[in-house]
Amino acid sequence: MGSLINRRERKKINSKKAIVDAAVKLFLQKGYGETSIAEIMNEADLGIGTFYNYFQSKEDILMHFLAKLISETNKFYLNLSKEPKAASVVLAEMFLFTGRILAENRFVLPLFLSAAHKTAAHKNSPPSAEGLTFKAIFDNIIKQGQEKGEFRQDIPAEVITEMFHSVFQAASFSSLPFPFRENIEYKLKLILDGLTVKADNG
Repeated sequence: MGSLINRRERKKINSKKAIVDAAVKLFLQKGYGETSIAEIMNEADLGIGTFYNYFQSKEDILMHFLAKLISETNKFYLNLSKEPKAASVVLAEMFLFTGRILAENRFVLPLFLSAAHKTAAHKNSPPSAEGLTFKAIFDNIIKQGQEKGEFRQDIPAEVITEMFHSVFQAASFSSLPFPFRENIEYKLKLILDGLTVKADNG
């Protein structure tokens, strides 16, 4: 009996993954708006009725995938937090990791940017793999840098975080002849140059 239940659970997990993978593939190829549920299920090689066993709409798939990306971002941040690195290095690595995720999944960018505005559910709790939003992660890094004297303190951390958020948005709609990743790397250099406290050589 137990093995039968396990097989059923595995089948459910595999079916849900097949639907998400098919949707992501088509969203990247055709765009979110141009992809139908019927096309997703055809790509997943599953009956269209199976879709509604796991999702109510295309937006549900998008939210599911977004949650996965945010979880990956959290895990990357937690690993970075364990290493004795300067705040500027952590900030740059976190920013570029987030940029890579967005570059590879451009269809989710509007939702990701919207989620960046939301406050973490437990703002004063220790970070967990699911507990921090994009905004909370960058706020934490910047505030730690300010406390250590690495970053200038005359600008609120929330304002600086908003600048990083704006970089992704600006690069996404940029008409400049640079790829998304190269565009955000240039902007990262400018922000870090203005943010980092310069050594007093006098």
